[in-house]
Amino acid sequence: MELKRVVVTGLGTINPLGNTIPEYWNGLVNGISGCDLITYFDTSKFKTKFACQVKNYDAGNFFDRKEARKLDKYAQYALVAADEAIKDSNLALDQIDLDRAGVIWASGIGGIETFLEEVRGYVLGDGTPRFSPFFIPKMIADIAAGHISIKYGFRGPNFCTVSACASSTHAIIDATTYIRLGRADIIITGGSEAAINEAGMGGFNAMQALSTRNDDFKTASRPFCLTRDGFVMGEGAGSLILEEYEHAIKRGAKIYAEVVGSGLTADAYHLTAPHPEGIGARNVMLMALKEAGLAPEAIDYINVHGTATPLGDIAETKAIKEVFGEHAYSLNISSTKSMTGHLLGAAGVVEGIASILAINNQTIPPTINHHEADPNIDPKLNLTFHKAQQRNVTYALSNTFGFGGHNASILLKKHQG
Repeated sequence: MELKRVVVTGLGTINPLGNTIPEYWNGLVNGISGCDLITYFDTSKFKTKFACQVKNYDAGNFFDRKEARKLDKYAQYALVAADEAIKDSNLALDQIDLDRAGVIWASGIGGIETFLEEVRGYVLGDGTPRFSPFFIPKMIADIAAGHISIKYGFRGPNFCTVSACASSTHAIIDATTYIRLGRADIIITGGSEAAINEAGMGGFNAMQALSTRNDDFKTASRPFCLTRDGFVMGEGAGSLILEEYEHAIKRGAKIYAEVVGSGLTADAYHLTAPHPEGIGARNVMLMALKEAGLAPEAIDYINVHGTATPLGDIAETKAIKEVFGEHAYSLNISSTKSMTGHLLGAAGVVEGIASILAINNQTIPPTINHHEADPNIDPKLNLTFHKAQQRNVTYALSNTFGFGGHNASILLKKHQG
């Protein structure tokens, strides 16, 4: 059986750097920090008082009041990003086979804000179970995929992937696989997350995973820096329209990139810590290269997981050096989490979009907030510190790793026309 080719024909996002793709790219290339003090709740008793929130978002601009009541914020973000991607793709919904159009969406946590509100209402009440009939449908992680499919009438494959911070990269890989196998022509894929609330921040604080740099929060997300002390929470969504190549060509679609390789591995080591030698990260990049039939020397750019955790950044750079050898020093590498924060289940797709935009603009977004070299990270690696760099980019690799040891990578190629 000959596998189909899969291309990206639409992009959409809402994230801490912008509520559209152009706004996002502008923030990336200008090295803007999306971090600020949390405005959603009183943080006075919390160890971390800052995060990368979505800015200038009003649900009323996208949903009527009745509709908004049925949607957790994570699902709202999903619908906003999917809508931009659909419009960007110029899909004529009345001219495609909706039975062969699907939705594979991701969320690491789902409707945690809804869960918090409903349980708080019960606990603080008189013990009478006055739960909303929308409680469960708003909370469950698969409901965003359901809402998207209902809105656009997509009756093909429809489900949710959940693998912590690797969730949306797994969604992209699954969507690619279904199209390659001929089971769908078009799939809306991506992920969304909205966990900047008391439960989300408190839970990650308890794990000691978050930065507590409250005195200098704008620069708290410090990938590869000696002074890094944890990740910065982000929120939002990203969406891709993946399409079978011939289907896209036939309708005259704009093609942003081709998905040519993917990798999926496990560390099999620890609940939250990466393997110290980066074995899972190494294997997942090797798998993506093998699937694409490429030598390591073909890769121009890696958008790394790069969370600014003490162990993770070291393990990932070790893995890159092992996979790429001397070519590691010719690569551009950057962590866009230095600007967006960590979007958890939406991180992979938002960073995948950054990689696609890097290919289309021949520009590498920077790693900002680097202040002091870590002796455990090779100083000869080009980690694209401080400013964007111009570069010919034909192939870009995007890595995402999740709690539980889940690793996923996608390999993207410039469309040659």
